[in-house]
Amino acid sequence: MIKGKIHSIQTLGTLDGPGVRFVVFMQGCNLRCQCCHNPDTWSMDGGTEYTPEQIVEKVKRYKEYFGKEGGITFSGGEPLLQCDFVRETFKLCHENGINTCIDTSGDLLNDNVMEMLKYCDRVLLDVKYTENDLYKKYVGCSLDTVIKFLEYLNKMNIPTTLRHVVIPTKNDYFENFQKLKAITEKYKCIDYVELLPFRKICTVKYDKMGIEFPFKDIPEPEYHDMEEYRKLFH
Repeated sequence: MIKGKIHSIQTLGTLDGPGVRFVVFMQGCNLRCQCCHNPDTWSMDGGTEYTPEQIVEKVKRYKEYFGKEGGITFSGGEPLLQCDFVRETFKLCHENGINTCIDTSGDLLNDNVMEMLKYCDRVLLDVKYTENDLYKKYVGCSLDTVIKFLEYLNKMNIPTTLRHVVIPTKNDYFENFQKLKAITEKYKCIDYVELLPFRKICTVKYDKMGIEFPFKDIPEPEYHDMEEYRKLFH
């Protein structure tokens, strides 16, 4: 029996894909992004086990709130680490007329991931930087692997939202946004770009876990700056 390790569930989320979403935060992540908001999801040792059937039974209770755009989103952690569980859950969701979505770093692409993506209606793809050296330094993977994932989404015509956290002193410069815009223009599966401001509310989690938040001294972006950046994409 397939089971998934789940960190937490948000029943009526509005920030993790179109419409109102039932958001499942998966336990376990293979990356160590230095701006990560959820260090408590890193380890695969934690979490609560659920079967796909148990998750779908919970989702169905909220279906009336989803409307035309809402549905279920698997986030994390990194949902691709448990893609067999995600696949089986998505299959059941489709049988019940529920829209499916994942929020992912796009760092993994294998046969199991490709099979899961057959049942995924939308991908929220986090493109964290547009330079390989920054990816390796601040994330722990390469930009090349993420672009390979994006190329597959484009090949399969899977609607994709590109998400980019704006981090002052790290990626809030014009050349970065130019490169990001070039990516959105090259891959037609990207139909929406979401620029998110770097936030430090996660510091309390790091303190509780007894580890240092690597970006604790970096300022949060100003509201008016974020508005100017967004104008480049809309």
